[in-house]
Amino acid sequence: MTSSTEAPRRHPADPTVLTLTVYTTVVAALSARVFLMPGESLDYRTFLDPWYRHIASHGGFHALADPGFSDYNVPYLYLLAALTYLPLPALAGIKWISILFDLALAYYTFRMMSRLRPTSSRAALGAAAVVLFLPTVVTNSGWWGQCDSIYAAFLVGGIHHVLGRRPWWACAFFGIALAVKFQTVFLFPFLLVLVLVKRVPWRCLLAVPGAYLVLDVPALVLGADPWRLLTVYARQTNTYQLLSVNAPSVYEFVSVPGDTGGVRFAGVLVAGTLVSLLTGLAVWSLRRGRPGVPDSGPGVPGLTDTRIVLLAACSAIVVPFLLPSMHERYFYVADVLTVIAAFARPRQLWYVPVLVQLASFGSYLKCNSADLAPYLSMPAHSALMLLALLPLLRATARELRRGPEAPAVPGRRVADGNTAEPARA
Repeated sequence: MTSSTEAPRRHPADPTVLTLTVYTTVVAALSARVFLMPGESLDYRTFLDPWYRHIASHGGFHALADPGFSDYNVPYLYLLAALTYLPLPALAGIKWISILFDLALAYYTFRMMSRLRPTSSRAALGAAAVVLFLPTVVTNSGWWGQCDSIYAAFLVGGIHHVLGRRPWWACAFFGIALAVKFQTVFLFPFLLVLVLVKRVPWRCLLAVPGAYLVLDVPALVLGADPWRLLTVYARQTNTYQLLSVNAPSVYEFVSVPGDTGGVRFAGVLVAGTLVSLLTGLAVWSLRRGRPGVPDSGPGVPGLTDTRIVLLAACSAIVVPFLLPSMHERYFYVADVLTVIAAFARPRQLWYVPVLVQLASFGSYLKCNSADLAPYLSMPAHSALMLLALLPLLRATARELRRGPEAPAVPGRRVADGNTAEPARA
C-alpha cells in the first residue's frame, strides 16, 4: 500500500513530463551534432566554404548581384550571406543553419503525428525524436553541413497544412521548399493526386511559383540576372552524367560503358510513365466512391490523413528510386516520411523506415569520407530500398482499396491499433 506521504507518480501525458522529455530529447540531439561539428566534409571544402568566402569577400548580400559562383538557388545563399555579418566561424554557422531546421523538421513531425494519433502524445514525441536521431539527418547537418533539412522541413510543414485543410499554406510551403532545393519535385506526383481528387483546389497551385518568385525578389533588387535565377535548376540537371551518384536507386543494377546520355533519357521517360500510372491508379482508387458513405469535407470521400501520409511517403521513394543521376541525399525526405508512416501504421510498416535508413545511410558512408565504406555493396543498398518500397506500396494500395470510411467516433480503436480519426464538420 502506498504511503500517504509518497509523491504521486506522474502520468506520461503530464505536461511537466512532456516538457522535460522534449528538453531532454532536444539537448541530446544537439549534443550529437555538436560532437560532429569540427568535421569538414568534402562538400564543405569543395562547395560551401568557397561560397561563404566569396560572399564574405564581395560585400555580403551585395555578392548576390551575381550568384553565378554557386549552383544553388538564392534562398540558401541569403542564409550564407547573413552568416557573414555574425561573429561565427564559417563551419559552425553553416552547420547551425541546418541544425535549426532539423528542429523545425522534428516540430512539424510532432504536429503531423498529433493529428494522425490525437490520443497518443507518446507517438507524436516518439516520431519527432526518431526523426531527430536518424543517422542520415544527424549526418546531413552535424557532419556534412548540408541543407536538406531546410526544404524537408517545409515539405513536411506543407503536408501538415494539407492535413489541416489549409491548401494555400500547403502550396506556399511547397513553393518555398522548391526555391531551396529542386528535389521538392519528388513530391509533385503526391501534390497532383491531391489536386485531382479535389483536396487541394487547382487555383492554390499558384502559390507554388508565387512563393518561388517572391524569394527571388531580394536578389533581383540587388541586381541579379532574372534569367539566371529562373534557369538555375535547368543548369543543375546537366551537372552529373553518372547513372547513380551513390544513390540506392534502380541504376545501381545498371552498368553502361561510355556515354550514358541515351540511358538517362530513357530512364526519365520510363520513370515518368511509371509514376504517371501510379498517380492515375491512386486517383482512380480514391474517386471510386461507395454509395451511402457521407463525405467528411472537401474532396473525395475516404482521403483520410493517414492515406495522405502514405501517398507522400510512396512519392518520396518511388521518384528518386526510378530517376537516373540521383545522389545519396535525395532520399532524405523518404527517410523522414517513412518514419511518420510507420508511426501511423505501426503493425504493418514498423520495419519500413529501418530498411530505408539502412539503404540510405549505407550510401552516405560512401560519400564525403575516405575513411568509411558502405557496410554492403551499393546494389545491396538499392535492394534494401526496394524491399522497403514494396510493402509501403502494398500497404498504401490496401488502404486505398478499402474505399471511403464512414465518419469515425473519436477515440474508437480500429483494427491496426491506431485511434480512428474524428469526423470533420
